[in-house]
Amino acid sequence: MGSQQWNVGLVGARGHVGAELIALLAEHPHFELSFVSSREMAGQRVVLQGPRATESGLHYESLSAGEVAARSAHAVILALPNGLAAGFVEAIDASCPRTVVVDLSADFRFDDNWRYGLPELARGSGNGDAARRISNPGCYATAMQLALAPVLDQLVAPSQCFGVSGYSGAGTSPSPRNDPALLRDNLMPYALIDHLHEREVARHLGHAVEFVPHVAPHFRGLTVTANLHLRAPTTSESMCAAYESFYAQHPLVRVHEREPWVSHIAGKHHAEIGGFALAADGKRAVVVATLDNLLKGAATQALQNLNLAFGLPVLTGIPTELPA
Repeated sequence: MGSQQWNVGLVGARGHVGAELIALLAEHPHFELSFVSSREMAGQRVVLQGPRATESGLHYESLSAGEVAARSAHAVILALPNGLAAGFVEAIDASCPRTVVVDLSADFRFDDNWRYGLPELARGSGNGDAARRISNPGCYATAMQLALAPVLDQLVAPSQCFGVSGYSGAGTSPSPRNDPALLRDNLMPYALIDHLHEREVARHLGHAVEFVPHVAPHFRGLTVTANLHLRAPTTSESMCAAYESFYAQHPLVRVHEREPWVSHIAGKHHAEIGGFALAADGKRAVVVATLDNLLKGAATQALQNLNLAFGLPVLTGIPTELPA
């Protein structure tokens, strides 16, 4: 790709994920952050880290859907709350349909006209119109799918998934689920039936899950403990080997025999899977998946999808550490 550059706009930059995206895009060798839209922060200077960031001179703007489309960016990332993306997509479709759009909300995760962008499990070539309209998976949905995919053909009953996330997953708008005072020394259950990510996983894996999410007092990082019912007996060693083989070509998913910890994944761009506990009959397994909900669960995954849309190696611009 040499020195080729593409302009990227970000809409909805007030939240935690927006801040992570700004930081990643500021240091990307081929993407230039051309505008940042946030109604609440309009007029403020965009403060970034790194050598390129100090030279950007960007300020937050409050841009309408039509104004975003008029910028004719090569790509636009929508980091808006659920239910707000459609107007921006319609405006971009009307005036610059070749602009790549990555939507981080749930608005298009059930739309067959959009590519569902979980890169490690991507189906199809990624060419054509579908690759220009990309729906970023949910954070919990990413962890659950990564935990189930390697043994999907062996699952014979709905999988039970117990999830715990840091309160950054509840966004920045005040609520009980991101109130540190209410969460102190607490574990808060919510949306225990028919959670959005439960339906999302069922649609994209073709396998039913029963998901029970909780919020904990830590800020970032989530864990999913998945209870799996298998067609045939196996061993923990065989399961671990199967997962290692399945993700061997995917450096942002790392497999360990031990159970992964949230404290080890916070601030990291990869997911970790491990545990592999087996019942006595070898037909019930428990697997644990962890990831940073703001990174691999959102911003990092969006950057993976942008890289793929522009024909770049999937890890371009993503800081990675060697596996421990």
